[in-house]
Amino acid sequence: MNDNDNDLKRLSRLTAILIQLQSKRLITATMLADKFEVSVRTIYRDIKALEQAGVPILTEEGKGYSIMEGYRLPPVMFTETEANALITAEQFILKDKDASFAKEYTAAINKIRSVLPHHTKDKVDLLSSRIIYKNNYEEVKTSKYLSQLQLALTNFNVTKISYYSPETDESTERKIQPFGLYNSAQENWLVMAYCELRKDYRAFRLDRIKSLELLPEKFEQHKMTLQKYFEEARIREEEKARNFKPD
Repeated sequence: MNDNDNDLKRLSRLTAILIQLQSKRLITATMLADKFEVSVRTIYRDIKALEQAGVPILTEEGKGYSIMEGYRLPPVMFTETEANALITAEQFILKDKDASFAKEYTAAINKIRSVLPHHTKDKVDLLSSRIIYKNNYEEVKTSKYLSQLQLALTNFNVTKISYYSPETDESTERKIQPFGLYNSAQENWLVMAYCELRKDYRAFRLDRIKSLELLPEKFEQHKMTLQKYFEEARIREEEKARNFKPD
């Protein structure tokens, strides 16, 4: 391999390291060395080269590297197939029944469109006009709290909701601790959460949430997973079926 090939390979690796630093809060030299199949010493040299180029890399002793908060890297360039995947996903999301999710995705996709090369932009515009997703064809929006619940889940905010029960035709005030989100076959979003009122894990349909407020109160991350939740729910249903006694 000649010097030009080595330079191109290193430049490609430096760019890839920048992307890794941008996408992860903290990353170690060992992780980077394993990913790019080079020595840790080589990664040290690469990090130094990036620092000399003006990239504000922070070193946390014994933990790894991160980019200084507020630093913005140049826009990521998408391949045509990556852009097509995002545009296709847009058609599904615009039909989603939660208004907040569709609104946030539209804002995000517009930012992505702005960094696409002109020839790619023309192609994704053509693709966008040639895709039809017919579920929820009337574009009925039944909920508006998905974006806030995503924040509650990732920031561990206790969330106050007013929840409507069709069985009693009444709404109750609940404090919940969200740990998962699920979209059912009927297109109704569900939030899985620990309910402080019931002292147990429950599923709440977003279209039955009448009001929602993220509280400053925090909760500890739950060990419960969606897989475990659904497995326990399946076991409960099987037990109910076994114990059912017809009149």
